[in-house]
Amino acid sequence: MNKQWQFPGGIALNSHKLLSEISESTLPSELIYPLFLRSDCYATPFVHQGQRVLKGEVIASSQNPFATPIHAASSGIIKAIAPRIIAHPSGLADTCIIIETDGLNEACHATPCLNYQLEAPETLSNKIAQAGIVGLGGAAFPTAVKLQTQRTIRTLIINGAECEPYISCDVSLMQTCAQQVVQGALIMQYILHAERCIIAIENTMQIAQLALLKAASQQNLEILTVPAIYPTGGEKQLIEVLTGIQIPPSLLPAEYGFICQNVGTAYAVYQAIFLGMPLTERIITVTGKGIKQAKNIRAKIGTPIKHLVEQCGGYTQDVQRLIMGGSMMGFALSSDDIAVIKATNCLLAMTASDLAESQSAVPCIRCGNCATVCPTELLPQQLYWYSRSKQYEQCLDYQLFDCIECGCCDIVCPSHIPLVQSFRAAKGELIIKEKHLAQANLAKNRYQNQQQRRAKEEQEKLAKTEKRQAAIDKMKAAAAERKKV
Repeated sequence: MNKQWQFPGGIALNSHKLLSEISESTLPSELIYPLFLRSDCYATPFVHQGQRVLKGEVIASSQNPFATPIHAASSGIIKAIAPRIIAHPSGLADTCIIIETDGLNEACHATPCLNYQLEAPETLSNKIAQAGIVGLGGAAFPTAVKLQTQRTIRTLIINGAECEPYISCDVSLMQTCAQQVVQGALIMQYILHAERCIIAIENTMQIAQLALLKAASQQNLEILTVPAIYPTGGEKQLIEVLTGIQIPPSLLPAEYGFICQNVGTAYAVYQAIFLGMPLTERIITVTGKGIKQAKNIRAKIGTPIKHLVEQCGGYTQDVQRLIMGGSMMGFALSSDDIAVIKATNCLLAMTASDLAESQSAVPCIRCGNCATVCPTELLPQQLYWYSRSKQYEQCLDYQLFDCIECGCCDIVCPSHIPLVQSFRAAKGELIIKEKHLAQANLAKNRYQNQQQRRAKEEQEKLAKTEKRQAAIDKMKAAAAERKKV
């Protein structure tokens, strides 16, 4: 039995898990793809209105190294490139590509690789990049960027610790597609030249564990269980549980020889290499008391949320709020016309009874519960006071940006203070301040360069004038000498 460690803090939560088979989504009438990829990064459309596209065709991409191409999830006609509300906490609209599906689901020609060990690791990672694969645990960081690290990776960890309440897309995938998950893990292990590969799952996932053990029986990888303590699914927390190594917040796991990937990402890698398929669909948990029939659905990326809700029988009468993500780290949506994106792992419909549990905030009593459960060993009460009083420099002194926004402090706070909300706001203010400072420094440097350039031009102009005057004086002197003769 493998020894396990414990990370600081964390809490045991009611899982509210739906352990079900995966349902297939019907084809929506339209698919919507935001061109916004991540902060300050937009994709450029490769298509135009009226153009017909095929399933798997690249419709937009970016030269940014942290961007991935966007592929059409079905065949159809480009209906428009226009603003639509996107899946973002701001609730704002942004430019999207809208495809009107034609019902044919006609796909591009695929180029599968049946024996990945005959390919160079660089070739495989390039295929993964071209397939548009990102981390499907929620962060959506480009998978190929992680796989192309220049550091020596000793251990690849496939993260199946789906610790956030309500979300069950990963465990359903491991139960039904264990063989494909294992093959995807082996591909990434081959690319990284990792000595060790671990698939880590919660100790409550017995059916998934049996399926993975069977699929990996002849392979050089380990299936390990970890306690169902939130947030074990955080990559640094999971590494500490498995190895006892605590990675500082300012450093990446790769600097310690670790790479973590989600089980959904492993499945997508399998599809990209063995089947030649880009990332155009993913498993999404549609759940909550506000949904009539909760399901795990294999949905096409770009599908409007209301289409998935309809397949679950619709909303209950007392539905109050729709959240993308889990109850701990998700964000509320303003409409179900919004389309699911690569990072969408859960759609949670909450009712009035769920929201009634939330109480109004009262002053902090300095109980220290928030510090006890913080997995990054911060002092949330201090951060709250400084963020509330807009003393943002002091927030930095207390390592505000080390906060992973897991929400543990919110859950245990007897005063019901929205701590994470305050931290997010403070981070936003500091980021804006940093941008303004960078702009001011840029303007200052431009002004100083301009002044230096003008001073140099004046000096050159003065030197030319003096040189010209010296030449004139020399000519006059020579003329005077000739008159004397």
